[in-house]
Amino acid sequence: MRVGAGLRRCRMGGCRRWLGLCLLLALAAPGGALQNVTAQLFGPEAYGMLAAFGDFNSDKQTDLFVLRGGNELIIFLADQKEPYFKPRVKLPMKSLSVTITSVVPGDYDGDSQMDVLLTTRAQNHGRDELSVFIFWGHNQTLDLNHKTMLNKTFHDEPLVMENLSWHPALETQTKMYIPHSHAFIDLNNDFTADLFLTTSSNPENIQFETWVNKDGNFSKPGESKKKPSGVKVVGQSVFADFDGDGQSEHLLPVCEDKTCQKSAIYLTKLGLDQWIPVLQDFRNKDTLWGFVPYQNDTSSTEVSFPITLHIGDYNMDGYPDALAILKNTSGSNQQAFLLENVPCNNVSCKSVRRMFKVFWELSDLNQIKDAVVATFFDIYEDGILDIIVLSKGYSNKDFAIHTLKNNFEADAYFVKVIVLSGLCSNDCPRKITPFGVNQPGPYIKYTTVDANGYLKNGSAGQLSQSAHFALQLPYNVLGLGRSANFLDHLYVGIPRPLGEKSIRRQEWTAIIPNSQLIVIPYPHNVPRSWSAKLYLTPSNIVLLTAIALIGVCVFILAIIGILHWQEKKADDREKRQEAHRFHFDAM
Repeated sequence: MRVGAGLRRCRMGGCRRWLGLCLLLALAAPGGALQNVTAQLFGPEAYGMLAAFGDFNSDKQTDLFVLRGGNELIIFLADQKEPYFKPRVKLPMKSLSVTITSVVPGDYDGDSQMDVLLTTRAQNHGRDELSVFIFWGHNQTLDLNHKTMLNKTFHDEPLVMENLSWHPALETQTKMYIPHSHAFIDLNNDFTADLFLTTSSNPENIQFETWVNKDGNFSKPGESKKKPSGVKVVGQSVFADFDGDGQSEHLLPVCEDKTCQKSAIYLTKLGLDQWIPVLQDFRNKDTLWGFVPYQNDTSSTEVSFPITLHIGDYNMDGYPDALAILKNTSGSNQQAFLLENVPCNNVSCKSVRRMFKVFWELSDLNQIKDAVVATFFDIYEDGILDIIVLSKGYSNKDFAIHTLKNNFEADAYFVKVIVLSGLCSNDCPRKITPFGVNQPGPYIKYTTVDANGYLKNGSAGQLSQSAHFALQLPYNVLGLGRSANFLDHLYVGIPRPLGEKSIRRQEWTAIIPNSQLIVIPYPHNVPRSWSAKLYLTPSNIVLLTAIALIGVCVFILAIIGILHWQEKKADDREKRQEAHRFHFDAM
């Protein structure tokens, strides 16, 4: 009864309001921002052309493949001490009198060690005469003398699909579009990678063909689409589950005039006959921005990049965002911008329910002038995608590298999935565990329940593109939004060889959010024997929650202590009154 009275006094004194305020302050998370951490990551070595990602030394950390001077490959290995990326492996090509044009890491001989495929151009040849070298990885090093050169020249950079072999793959006379954006990704929801091609009989007649993989062979085009009407410049096709329906959509950045004064991004998918605009507004106040057109000038020594979107879920809401390079159409400045995936607010994108919106105000990103490439990268291996930007100005041949940490904080969750080659398991050659060997073609899909109780899907392809600085990560970070529920189902499928019709797919259930799942598909043809290693990745959300919980507990203990002290004082007062009353009655 006295305790009740004490609580009533506390409520009258405003304890409830103070408790509510403390809970709000403790649980509130700071807003997102970018922080330039270039010096911490690279020290004085922050220059060169970022060409690819991969775990070269099998330490479960992603390394960076950087070109310098046009004729040297530097592999920056991830380290635990600053600077966190150090130039440990160097492959000089100056003696061969070639310029390196692309880098594609992978395991090309099946020994579970990372090899490196380079395309090169002789200094006295045109841009459409490329040679291919493969440098074989051995004990986590590359040797200039331990290489294979293919005895063919190529018109464009390769799309790496499966084990390296030389054979005709398609019965087609269609001319491939250059620069191409072919892809090796599941487009019909059967968990087997199909083949997407960009073709062109002439510069005005660009088409997109989907060759479906039915038994390891690619059948005649299941679907062929022309570019959107009125488009004059076509950029690189990219693929992402844009609307969260569990199926990959085809995204295409374009210009509706030759100088890219009017830019747009269109979307389509397999079975959809039309192109849907998901971004057409490139105006910020009084400034009109647009894509930077590709300069295919064989006489120019300056590197030019195709119009490209680099995809990643920046805010972990389950809908992939993008990074793009835009140019001021009335000036000379070009910058990297974040394109945020937001709900559709106009009639034109109503059928997909989502659209892109340019995030004009990101201070650290806006400060990088003359940007040429921007892509996502999980710098700290914490499941939050950070940003790497390359800009002009370091030297005539090299770019400056800028790294921006994503300080985004919210009650959002993710799952990070990497599918290995599965060429060996516990009995790998030289006991090298193949963590992170780049593997093209796997497809990942999950189902869960969102915070409102509705079914939520998400999907992604792993390393579906490898040409023209696609800069795809060897893993997928899938945002889950604000739902902390387990993933009900996570499916992984890998490509199948020639002549096999069975689908190579496995399912895992009850996956913990904020975790990294490493899938080892060994052996390939027995999915039920595939294994998965789960690594929990505690995020800042866990820390904030712990701090909030401890703070609330301390606050409640303080209230209990105060109430107990007040109660004790009341008891002592009542005891004195009782003693006084007894003495008075005895008189």
